[in-house]
Amino acid sequence: MKQLILGGVRSGKSRLAEQRALASERRVIYLATAQMDKGDDEMTRRIAHHRARRPAAWGCVEEPLHLAARLRQLAAADTCLLVDCLTLWLTNLLYAGTAAAQAESGEAIACPLLAAETAALAETLPQLPGQVILVSNEVGSGIIPMHPVARLFADEQGRLNQRLAAVCDRVTLVAAGLPLELKA
Repeated sequence: MKQLILGGVRSGKSRLAEQRALASERRVIYLATAQMDKGDDEMTRRIAHHRARRPAAWGCVEEPLHLAARLRQLAAADTCLLVDCLTLWLTNLLYAGTAAAQAESGEAIACPLLAAETAALAETLPQLPGQVILVSNEVGSGIIPMHPVARLFADEQGRLNQRLAAVCDRVTLVAAGLPLELKA
């Protein structure tokens, strides 16, 4: 089964994903997309909070960019892969490629890395054995951001969420810790 869990910041989406991974009764591998920034104490605390919540028996793999390839390596019938989160992964892609710089300068945006990696994820996901749970932020409920990079991010996050929701078996929106099944 492939699942997409969406929600806002601190909505409870990661906790729900962890509960579902535990309930799968499979070997769990947590795929972290966050990149540790030594100067960002707040992000360091967030990562530590997530680590402390996870069972010690779970594996953990960091993959900031090439998610589809890493999922292909790790997927197995007896395994649940928990990816947290697609929002940070998308941000990594925007800044590793040229998209963020192009948006900042007002150029037309063409980012082969972003296009290739998001397409690879959408194409790979349905073919994977075992269970995959993806966590992503729902960012489209607010106003249109003023900054060009923020607008690009919101647009790309919305497109990514739609694309993955189409290929997932189950899609859940979490608000205030309460799950709402969008697709089952």
